[in-house]
Amino acid sequence: MIIGAGGVGRVVAHKTAAHPEVFGEIMLASRTKSKCDDIAAEVGGGRIQTARVDADNVPELVELIRSFKPDLVLHVALPYQDLTIMDACLETGVHYLDTANYEPKDEAKFEYSWQWAYQDRFKEKGIMALLGCGFDPGVTSIFTAHAAKHHFDEIHYLDIVDCNAGDHGHPFATNFNPEINIREITQKGRYYENGKWIETEPHEIWQDLNYPNIGARRSYVIYHEELESLVKNFPSIKRARFWMTFGEEYLTHLRVIQNIGMASIEPINYKGTEIVPLKFLKAVLPDPGSLGENYSGETSIGCRIRGIKDGKERTYYIYNNCKHQQAFEETNSQGVSYTTGVPATIGAMMMLTDQWMQPGVFNVEEFNPDPFMAKLNIMGLPWHERFDLDLEVS
Repeated sequence: MIIGAGGVGRVVAHKTAAHPEVFGEIMLASRTKSKCDDIAAEVGGGRIQTARVDADNVPELVELIRSFKPDLVLHVALPYQDLTIMDACLETGVHYLDTANYEPKDEAKFEYSWQWAYQDRFKEKGIMALLGCGFDPGVTSIFTAHAAKHHFDEIHYLDIVDCNAGDHGHPFATNFNPEINIREITQKGRYYENGKWIETEPHEIWQDLNYPNIGARRSYVIYHEELESLVKNFPSIKRARFWMTFGEEYLTHLRVIQNIGMASIEPINYKGTEIVPLKFLKAVLPDPGSLGENYSGETSIGCRIRGIKDGKERTYYIYNNCKHQQAFEETNSQGVSYTTGVPATIGAMMMLTDQWMQPGVFNVEEFNPDPFMAKLNIMGLPWHERFDLDLEVS
């Protein structure tokens, strides 16, 4: 069962429907059933059933899960809903997968603690939860696990680099849910070094980095959730950072949005009605799912790693580039949705074929990366690796 009918849900629907040997019956559910119906018709072949469900409502979720009887719930709705869906999976004894960690509605804060707290309950129930199985988090963590398994005895320095060099033609738009996107990139930056978390002002640290097929792009240190689990699961890491590219026009719009209070998540009273400014902004910005048709250019996301192998220092860069137009031609979605939806589908494959299956709550890097890496190459996100080069990041 897929919960969420946005851009990522559309990609997951297309990709799961293309593999009946793993996904025999599929249901797509969201708060707006008409969106599910449109995607199901687009996929065709009668492959996808649809339903309406409020993912904030545990009894509704439980009723739908018991009716459809899925083996796994694949959650690609909002991070706010992680815990309600996990609760419903616990009550019904169904496996769970998501692409982003829990974030409370009333605070711009995201961390794994809330979901890790479910470990004992999922283990006792005999079901599994796989957290953060998108691209970042997700593939970037699996890239790190692949590097640790095959190319390093110790990883010391990890820089995750995320570049979107696409052009959607809008003065300002976000590539996934605006509410989540803007909350994420306007908070203070944070990175890990020598056993401590170091906080920075938003976009305080930046550097021009070169990306394959793209060239130099200004990249900024922000906090991203996979850093929390990676430094826990790879204790040899001395420093871990996450870099993301933003164009100057994008940052100018973002500063204006913040300066006039439209990025606020605190409700205001407007003529007797309570309105959350960021939710209103979301309503007037372009729907990320509508960006694909005119999106040109490509993304480049990867890991730049320094560490030790056989007593010698080694540098390593592993990455994927994804063209927006190719993603749209295949799934009617732009590249950012595609790079999240494909890994979510592969993660579900890993679980349903018992290649990744263990009761409890896990991050993706805790499993054998090899079968997942092989699937990336044949399901639309081929990866490339380079050794012993100047990683640029300082």
